[in-house]
Amino acid sequence: MTPRDHLLESFLKAVSAADPRHILPSHLPHPPKGRTVVVGAGKAAAAMAQAVENAWPSNAPIEGLVITRYGHALPTQKISVIEASHPIPDEQGERASRTMLTLVESLGADDLLLCLLSGGGSSLLALPIDGVSLADLREVTHQLLRSGANIQNINIVRKHLSAIQGGRLAAACKSPILALIISDVTGDEITHIASGPCSPDPSTFADALEVLRRYEIRLPPSVHEVLFSGIKGHINETLKPDASLFERVEHRIIANAHQSLTAAADYFRNIQIMPLILGDTVTGEAREIAKSYAALSKEIHAYPQILKAPIALISGGETTVTVKGSGRGGRNSEFLLSLLLALEGQENVYALACDTDGLDGSENNAGAIITPDSIARARKLDLHGESFLASNDSYTFFQRLNDLVITGPTFTNVNDYRVILVI
Repeated sequence: MTPRDHLLESFLKAVSAADPRHILPSHLPHPPKGRTVVVGAGKAAAAMAQAVENAWPSNAPIEGLVITRYGHALPTQKISVIEASHPIPDEQGERASRTMLTLVESLGADDLLLCLLSGGGSSLLALPIDGVSLADLREVTHQLLRSGANIQNINIVRKHLSAIQGGRLAAACKSPILALIISDVTGDEITHIASGPCSPDPSTFADALEVLRRYEIRLPPSVHEVLFSGIKGHINETLKPDASLFERVEHRIIANAHQSLTAAADYFRNIQIMPLILGDTVTGEAREIAKSYAALSKEIHAYPQILKAPIALISGGETTVTVKGSGRGGRNSEFLLSLLLALEGQENVYALACDTDGLDGSENNAGAIITPDSIARARKLDLHGESFLASNDSYTFFQRLNDLVITGPTFTNVNDYRVILVI
């Protein structure tokens, strides 16, 4: 196998380690005396629902509804799967979220709410708080996603503009709740995964307003009014950690980035390439993170007595992109383009950066690959990487090189997977 093959195989190992169809069944509870209702949202929601149905006792009734991204549905028998828009919410997500809330409100003390959450749930649970229209929620979301704000800050705003997130789904339920979670958030903070529909939220309306001001987001009048009403106490806050209802809520992380990075590291170890996990919580501007990784790659060649090749530098987390150009691309392809330029033609360095959900941002690729000859091939095609990076057009750059990684939906999501292979 070539180094390129090893990069791709390590990515598949990382994705497989987070496949809910393999890992979810062992976490299922015993059926309750009453009804079992399954709800959920995220890119893995359909696969999680399918796993529940396949493992649930045949003599125990089960029903429910989950929301996933368009193109991510899988066949189910008893749990409805609704597709909606991601990352900008739409009417389909709003209708499904309203139906979900009504279903949850029907549960009693002898029933069970099984909540299946994964990355992407924040935009799919598109039920705006009273006073805010879906159009205004879409506008604020669009601006935040282009601002360079990290997911934690974006979700602070989302929770305070939502009728279902920030613990409000749990507040509508009278039964015990078990939330099974595939984490795409650095640090596995449950309050930020799908914006925490069943978890406490320590942030406030004032925090949400501060985020919007920091990133210079233009506020529709309705959003401005709701936030200030919340600050004045005229609208109930999201649910806080001391709320008694959380005594009947259990959250369980069943997959996260660390598990996937470990699986990839095991792969490299088995083929006699030393893996070094640089962290599963890497955040920051994608192009800037790439520069530091390029420096480390150069150091390995310059000072082999410290770290000796062959070595695989593995990392996860969620970088950000401040969009200033009009090109196409996601954070993983932008990371790789910046890395390629910073390596300055360094020999024997290969790299892959992909989103484990199979979609890098809003494009159809999971990410891309660079090889030692990438710069030379780009020059032959008269592709100037600096110009593509300046216009946030990394997708087109790697498309022209035929170096995009296209997997289609993977039906899971533990965020980014990056590996730099120094031979």
